[in-house]
Amino acid sequence: MGKPTGFIEYVRELPDDRSAETRIKDWEEFHLTLTEEKLKTQSARCMDCGTPFCHTGTIIKGMASGCPINNLIPEWNDLVYRGLWREALDRLHKTNNFPEFTGRVCPAPCEGSCVLGIHNPPVTIKNIELSIIDKGWDEGWITPHSPTQRTGKKVAIVGSGPAGLCAAAQLNQAGHTVTVFERADRPGGLLMYGIPNMKLDKEKVLLRRLEVLEQEGVTFKCNVEVGKDLPAQTLLDQFDSTILCIGATKPRDLNIENRQLQGIYFAMDFLTANTQAILDGKPNSNYISAQGKDVVIIGGGDTGTDCVGTSLRQGCNSVTQLEIMAKPPLQRASDNPWPEWPKTYKVDYGQEEAAAKFGHDPRLFLTTATKFISDAQGRVEGVEIVQVAWQKNDQGRFIPQPIPGTAKVLPAQLVLLAMGFLGPEDYLLQSLGIERDQRSNVNAPYGKYQTSISGVFAAGDCRRGQSLVVWAFNEGREAARECDRYLMGSTKLP
Repeated sequence: MGKPTGFIEYVRELPDDRSAETRIKDWEEFHLTLTEEKLKTQSARCMDCGTPFCHTGTIIKGMASGCPINNLIPEWNDLVYRGLWREALDRLHKTNNFPEFTGRVCPAPCEGSCVLGIHNPPVTIKNIELSIIDKGWDEGWITPHSPTQRTGKKVAIVGSGPAGLCAAAQLNQAGHTVTVFERADRPGGLLMYGIPNMKLDKEKVLLRRLEVLEQEGVTFKCNVEVGKDLPAQTLLDQFDSTILCIGATKPRDLNIENRQLQGIYFAMDFLTANTQAILDGKPNSNYISAQGKDVVIIGGGDTGTDCVGTSLRQGCNSVTQLEIMAKPPLQRASDNPWPEWPKTYKVDYGQEEAAAKFGHDPRLFLTTATKFISDAQGRVEGVEIVQVAWQKNDQGRFIPQPIPGTAKVLPAQLVLLAMGFLGPEDYLLQSLGIERDQRSNVNAPYGKYQTSISGVFAAGDCRRGQSLVVWAFNEGREAARECDRYLMGSTKLP
C-alpha cells in the first residue's frame, strides 16, 4: 500500500453538498467534489488489511456485506494514492460496467464492511469510485469499444434497467448481437424513471453511457412491451437466447378504508411522471403535482425519501413520511456487529432538505396509516394515523399493534404509497409459461439464471426480488456469462 500509516494519520472527509435551501430550487445533482490531493489522502486511509471484507459481496442476515460485484477496492485505492488514475479506471471497469451509476446511487455496503470501520469511520470508498469514473469521462478515456468479431448469435434482453444494461454490455463485448426491449419511451428502466434526476442526472450521466452502448452495437427498442406490443413467442422464434430483466415492479398496496379516493398514488407513478416532465420540458397527462399540497408519504425507504425530495422541489406545503419501523440507534446495536450492514440512524438528502425548509425531520417512526379521509368531492384530504408497538403474536412473530389513544389525522391532499414491491408483473411470465417461486419471482437458480425454458435466463429483481442496483449489476453480468456459455459451449466472461 502506498501509505501504510494513512489510516492512522488521516480522518475521513467527504465533499460538501450544495446547501439544502439552494438545491431544492432545481433538479441538478447536489454532490460537490474533492480536489485530487484530498482524494489521494482519502485513498491513503485504505489499510492494506489482511482480509479485505469490502469486496466480499456476501449475504449476512439477509443483507449485503461488502460489494456484490466484488470491486477491487484496495487495488484502485492504491492506484489513486499513487496518481495512476487511468490504471485505477481500468481496474474499476474489470468488475463494474457502469461505476458512474453505483458511485451515485449505491448505499455502499462496501463501507459497512470496511475493516477500518471497526474502530474508525470507514474509507470513503463510494466517493473515490465516483471520482475515478468521473475523471475518466472528463479526460476522454471512456470511448466506444466494439467487439472485433461477431458470433452470429442473437440475444434478446427484456428490460433496460441495471441488470439488463449490464447483461447487454457483457454479451455485446462477447460478440453477440444484442437487442434490448424497453416498454418505456426511453431506455434505462429504474435508472431512468425510478431514481430522481438530482441523484442521477439523466442527460449528463445516464444517456451519455447509453449512447456509448449504442455506438458499441447494442440496439435499444423502446415503446415495446413484450407480451403486448410484441408477442412473447417472437423472442423464442427470432433469437438464440433471451434474458428477462423485467424488475419487480408490482407495488405493495395499502388496502385501508377509502383507498379509492382521488389523490392517492403509487410512488413510482409520481416519480416517473416527474422525470418525464423534466426530460420533455413540460408535464404530460400523467403528471402528479405536489405544489401547494400537504403530502403524506407512506414508507420510510429510499423510494419514500425520493418522494420527499421531489415533493419539496415541486413546492409542497408540507411533507410527512410515515415509517412503521422503530427509529434505528445512532451506533451499531449489539446484535448488528461488523461486518454486517450497519442498521443505524441516517439522515438522507430528502430528510435533510425537509428539515431545512420546515425545521424538522419529516419522518414519524413507529407510525402507520389506518384510514384515508375524504372531502365532499371524493378527494383525499387527510390520513388517519396511529402509533404502533411491535409485539409477538401467537406464532411468535413480531407484528405492529396499534397503541390506544395515539390516533390523529394529518392533512393530506396528496398521498404517495412507497411500501416496496411484491415481485414482477405477471403477463409476460404467464404468456411464456415461466415457472415462478413461492414469492412469485422467476424460478432461476442464482449463479445459473436458467429459467424453466431452455435458453431463457432471468436476472435482477425479477429473479431475486426487490434489491439494490449493485445486486442487479451482479446478476446481469453473471446471467450474461451463463447465456454466453449456453450459446457457445464455453465462456470467457467473468
